[in-house]
Parts: sequence; structure tokens; C-alpha cells
Amino acid sequence: MSQPIISPQNQRVKDLVRLRQRRERDGSGLFLIEGYRELTRALEAGVVFTDLYVCPPLYLGSNEPGLIAAITSAGAPMTELGEAAFRKVSYRDRPEGLLGVARQSPTTLDRLPQTVTPLILVVESIEKPGNLGTMLRTADAAGVAAVVVCDPATDLYNPNVVRASLGTLFTVPLAIATTSDTIEWLAGRGIRSVATIPGARLAIWDADLTGAVALVVGSEQYGLSPTWRQQADLEVGLPMAGSADSLNAAMAAGIALFEAVRQRR
Repeated sequence: MSQPIISPQNQRVKDLVRLRQRRERDGSGLFLIEGYRELTRALEAGVVFTDLYVCPPLYLGSNEPGLIAAITSAGAPMTELGEAAFRKVSYRDRPEGLLGVARQSPTTLDRLPQTVTPLILVVESIEKPGNLGTMLRTADAAGVAAVVVCDPATDLYNPNVVRASLGTLFTVPLAIATTSDTIEWLAGRGIRSVATIPGARLAIWDADLTGAVALVVGSEQYGLSPTWRQQADLEVGLPMAGSADSLNAAMAAGIALFEAVRQRR
């Protein structure tokens, strides 16, 4: 192992900090994964690591050496950072002393697994990384066949998406596509699209969510685009009993997914 990097002004530290920017991630095809749980799930999913950075004084437990050995055995060189340097590259309030650099995976629609009666979550133009990460975590818990991210306003590899997903970014089959391509893809496979719309006449629990279904959730500010509203097979809503006219996008996706799970049991 090379000598620890102590200075926060080191060029490698600066390069890691730049990977927080979408332009840098898109240009390099690399992204950051921080934390024991996230790194473990990425490793189990076959994510390819290019580098691993560690800071032993920040470890939270005793399992770190085993994970480090597994990642380095897979070919990623390890570099130790001093605490000040690690805190500069960390995007967490309480760093765990583990940070990986990994290659982005292909995310085309044709790579998604095909099942007979899939439950799919489609999200359009989600703006907040925390919401997108939460949706992935919920989709994983619901056992969806896939998540399709349409016309993304934030990218899947934003560090806060990785963090909010608790690493389920690596456990759920994912695709990124345009709205028009997604509509065509769903129709070609006989998958009904069910659009979640505030104020829709049909309550979600009165709709049939069995069979091959894609639940479609729109952006936080504008909801679903006119294209989805025109092309969807069905519109459903969550009745609001109070003064609020809608829910947080991630919350709405969770309720919709688990209503589908309830019906399909």
C-alpha cells in the first residue's frame, strides 16, 4: 500500500471531490460509493471498482477489513487517507472511513429482465436525489421487476442517490430512457401503464394493479408530463382528506407500490 495521503489539497483528493459534479461523472463514467453497507451491496452486485480509499480512525465497527480485502481482491487498489483528507472527499456528516470509485453500468431498456407479470416503477424527471434514492429503496423492498428513470433531472449516480438508496441502487434492475421510448417499450411488452395523478377520479385502491403493470410517478413540482397523461392506460390518485393536495413524490410512489403488492399477494 502507498503512503497515506494527509493533505486535503492533494490532487487525488481534489479529483475525488470533483466526482460530486454530474459533468465530471458523465465525462469519466465513474462515480462515488461511500459507506460499508453501500459498498457491500455494490460488490455483491458485481459493480467494478477502480479505487478504494480508507481512513481507519473513522471505521465504525470491526467488519471493514473483510470488505476491504474483498474489494482489493477484485482488483481495486487501496489508498489510505488522513482524517482531514477523507472528510474533504466524504459527502456524509458522519463518514465511515470507506469510499470507493466505481464504473457506471449500462442502463438501457433492453437490458432489463423480462418476466410474465412484472410490477415496474417508472419515475419521470425526479429532481431531488434524496427522493430518487428513496424510491429505489422502496422499489427494492416491494420486489419490483425494474425501475425506469425517464428524462432524469438528477442522475442515478449522484452521491446522494447512492446514499438515500442505502445501496439498493445496485440491487434493483434499472434503466434510463426518454418518456416516449419508455411508453413504446411498455406497450410492446403488453405492460399497462398506471399514471398517478393528484385529483384523479379513480382511487388507487379501486384500480386493478395485478398482472403486468407499470406505476408511473411524476416530478415533485410539475407531476407527470402531458405525454404520460395522454398515453397512460389508466389514471389513479391518492384521495387527500386534509388541506394538502398531494404527497411527496417518494411517499406517493411507496404507497402506490405497496398497494400493488397487497393486491398481488
